Amino acid sequence: MPTHTNIKTETITSCLEPCPIERGMRILGGKWKGSILWHLKDQPVRFNALSRQLGGASKKMINERLKELEAMGLIKRNVISERPIAVEYSITEFGRSALKVLKQLKKWSEENSI
Repeated sequence: MPTHTNIKTETITSCLEPCPIERGMRILGGKWKGSILWHLKDQPVRFNALSRQLGGASKKMINERLKELEAMGLIKRNVISERPIAVEYSITEFGRSALKVLKQLKKWSEENSI
C-alpha cells in the first residue's frame, strides 16, 4: 500500500567554506577548549591548578589546547618565575567574548541532560 508524505522543498543555500558555524567550532570546538576558557573566566590560573580542574585531561592534552588558545588570542600566558618554571594563564578580551556562547551551551546542556 503506497503512502503519501508531504515533502516541503526548501531552497538550500550554500555558504563559502568554512561557514560561520564551522569557523566558530574551529575556535571553540576542540576537546577541552571550552572548559579551559570557562575555568579562566574569573581569574588567572596556574597550569597545575588548571590540570587538577580538568581531571580527565592529560597534561600533554592541556598543554596542546593552551597553545592553540594562545595562538588564537583567546588566552594569555604569563611566566611568573623561571626556576622553577611557574606559568599562569588568563583569558583575553577576545576569549571573554566567547563566554556568552559557553554560558548558553551550559544552560542548554543543563536543561537537556540525557
